[in-house]
Amino acid sequence: MTTASGGRVVALVPAAGRGVRLGEQTPKAFVTLAGTSMMRLSVDGLLASGVVDHVVVVAPAELIGAAVALLPAGVQVVEGGAERIDSVRAGIAAAPDADIYLVHDAARALTPTSLIARVVAELRSGRKAVVPALEVTDTIKTVDILGGVTGTPKRSELRGIQTPQGFDAALMRRAYEAASADDPATDDAGLVERLGERVRTIPGDPLAFKITTQLDLTLARALTAATTKPATNTADEGLG
Repeated sequence: MTTASGGRVVALVPAAGRGVRLGEQTPKAFVTLAGTSMMRLSVDGLLASGVVDHVVVVAPAELIGAAVALLPAGVQVVEGGAERIDSVRAGIAAAPDADIYLVHDAARALTPTSLIARVVAELRSGRKAVVPALEVTDTIKTVDILGGVTGTPKRSELRGIQTPQGFDAALMRRAYEAASADDPATDDAGLVERLGERVRTIPGDPLAFKITTQLDLTLARALTAATTKPATNTADEGLG
């Protein structure tokens, strides 16, 4: 069964990374915000969007049992690989019946459901590759190996790319078939671009930021605490 005409939507959630830059004892996807793992929050967002038919989480081999225990019934958990590209390949292999793939970072745990729905809507309208993007606010420099500035790209032509990234399933399979095992691409859209296919950007959302550093984690926890804080009973104010 699919969510709407246009085929079956499968979301792949790579969650096998260690998250060294985060500096936590637990692998990043298992780090919690207000008591809930980032992995679970990301999966809940995908399911709550109403546009995803199936979710495949790709976890470290030794933590598959722990992942299953943390996730809703029906979410498939498979073993990941040493690199992200290996984990996404494992997710593709686990869901060969997909018509549309979404690839969503577990570390973008606060991504609004509306953004997920917009990506799928673009794909259902006929786009083959869609990624959320935010305008870059900092000036960006290119540098050489010694740190010397070699150029200043036009900020108006730069975008910070988020997830979920969405693809026609046949196109994504083709992109991964063409990629080598040690491909240095940092996102799935990069593999599709190499095939000469056009990747469409849509406006992203600041809440879809990637939780990578301790500062990111502090912000995410503050935002989560603010949204889960019990409402104040104004009738009781001033009593005591």
